[in-house]
Amino acid sequence: MAQVDNVQRDGLKRYYFLRAGVSVAWILAAVAVGTHSPLAAGALLVAYPTWDALANALDARSNGGFAANPPQTFNLFVSLLVACAVLFALQVEPRRVLTVFGVWAAFSGVLQLVAGLRRWRSVGGQWPMVLSGAQSVLAGVFMISQSLVADGHPMTAVAIAPYAGFGAFYFLAAGIALTLKGRRK
Repeated sequence: MAQVDNVQRDGLKRYYFLRAGVSVAWILAAVAVGTHSPLAAGALLVAYPTWDALANALDARSNGGFAANPPQTFNLFVSLLVACAVLFALQVEPRRVLTVFGVWAAFSGVLQLVAGLRRWRSVGGQWPMVLSGAQSVLAGVFMISQSLVADGHPMTAVAIAPYAGFGAFYFLAAGIALTLKGRRK
């Protein structure tokens, strides 16, 4: 049992560090090119939930498969749907992209919270994921409220950067927590 837990812990640790690194890279791209090019900003806004879908697939596959990980599996499909919704909103009403991200952040936060709680007993070191899920719900509500009062400003990828930054922080914290937990065993 300890062997399986160590393998799962190591896989999650690599996954969390990968998620943190990709989030930081996305933020840097949003600031570097997303502020100057509407096309690049749009591509980044669609890429964010697309990457999340891929990351959820990687997470589910490496931790027992899709059937054993319903929150990640469901989040994969939701993230793909969100990528399509972002693409649609960019073409129809760009200000609604923030609404889409807000709904997604709140919903995926609940799923992340569930996944963190499910893994708490078997793997440990999940407090950052639980906090991240709760923070994501709050960030989603904030984004929705911001999108409703937006006064015609065009949507930019930088508007999502703080959300991505918090995500990077929590994934990094989770990776460090699992690393420290592994050293204590």
